[in-house]
Amino acid sequence: MVQEICVFLFSLTALGVLYIMNNVPAFQEPVVILEVGVAVLVAVFILVYAATRCNPPKDPLFYVFAEFSFTCIIDLTSALEYDGFISGFMEFYQKTGEPYLGTPYAIMMCYWDGTVHFIIYLMLVQRMSNRKQYRTLGLFWSGSLCANMIVFVPGIVAGKYGSEIRPAFWLNMPFLLVPIWGAMSLFSRPRDFPLMGTYKAEREQKKAVIWRPVDLFFVIFLVAAMGFSLFRGLAVLDCPLEILDRYVIEYEPYLKDPVGFPKVMMLLMLFHALPMLGCFAYGLCTPGCTWMMDWTVFFAGAVLQCQWCHIGASLHPRTAETYRFPATALPPVLLLNLLYALGPVLLALRCQRQPEYFLPLAPMGQTNNEKKLR
Repeated sequence: MVQEICVFLFSLTALGVLYIMNNVPAFQEPVVILEVGVAVLVAVFILVYAATRCNPPKDPLFYVFAEFSFTCIIDLTSALEYDGFISGFMEFYQKTGEPYLGTPYAIMMCYWDGTVHFIIYLMLVQRMSNRKQYRTLGLFWSGSLCANMIVFVPGIVAGKYGSEIRPAFWLNMPFLLVPIWGAMSLFSRPRDFPLMGTYKAEREQKKAVIWRPVDLFFVIFLVAAMGFSLFRGLAVLDCPLEILDRYVIEYEPYLKDPVGFPKVMMLLMLFHALPMLGCFAYGLCTPGCTWMMDWTVFFAGAVLQCQWCHIGASLHPRTAETYRFPATALPPVLLLNLLYALGPVLLALRCQRQPEYFLPLAPMGQTNNEKKLR
C-alpha cells in the first residue's frame, strides 16, 4: 500500500513542476526545457528508489510504471489545457516545447495516457506490491504504449510538424524504447496456464472451427478486419482506385490530414496488424497455439489505443471540418471503426477465459496429476 501511495503522490508533483516552469521565463527556452525534462525524470526515479529502499521491488518494471505515471499527469494536463478546461500550466510548452501536442490526434493520445495508462500503472503497482500476477495486464499496457509511440514519433517527423522539431522532441525516446524492452521482458516470462483436466482440452481441440460458433464468428471478423486494414492502407498510399478515393472523400477524409499521424497509423495497421490478424485466424483453426493467449492481449491494447486516437481526432473540433467524419456518413463509419477497435479486445477476452483450445496437451504416458498441473 505504501508503494501505491508513493507513486500516486509523486505523480501529482508534475502539476507543481509545470506551474513553476510556466511562470519562470528562464525555464522556457527550448534547450532548457529538454534539460529540465531530463533532470525531472532522473529526480523522480531517485525519489521512487529512495522511497522503496526499505522494501525494494523485485521487478525493475516497477520503476518504469512509477516513472511513467508521473508523465501521465503531464499528458492529461496538456490535453485539458488545449481543450480549454484549465489554463496556466502548459502555455510555454505549447510554444517552445512540442507544438504538435495541440493536434487533435495528440490531444486524444494524451487523454488516453492520462487516464487509461495512469489507471493501469496504479493497478500494476498494486498487483506487484501484493505479489499477484500482472503479466497479462502488463502485455496490454506494452501493446498500447508501443503502438502509441510508434505512431506518434514517426508521425511528427513525417507530417507537417517535421520542420518544427525542437529539443523537447527527444524526451519521447524513453517512452518509445522502454515499452519495447518491457514487452520483450514480459513475453519472455513463463505463462500462467490454468489448472484444468486434459480431457476437457482434448475434447475442445478435436472440434473443427465450424462446430465452435464463437470462434467461427471471430475468424469471419478477422478476415473482414484484414480487408479493412488493406483497404485503408492502400488509401493513404494514394492508390489510384476510384473506390478508395470515394471512401476517403465521403467517409474518412481524416486519412488525408497533413499532420501525418493517420497515415503512419494506417501503415502500421497495413504492415503489422494485417499479418497478425491472419495469424490469429490461423490460431483459431489450429489447436495448441499457446501464443494466442499473449499476442491477442498485446494486439488488443495496440488497436484499442490507436482507434481511440483515430476516432477521437476525426470528431474533435480542433480538426478542420474538411477532415472530420462527414455527418451523412457518421453512423456507418463510426460503427466500422468501433468494431475494428473492440473486436481484438473481445478476442483477447475469449482466449483468456476459455483457453482450452490453445493449451498444450500432455505427452502420452504422463500421469493424470501431471497433466492437470500443466
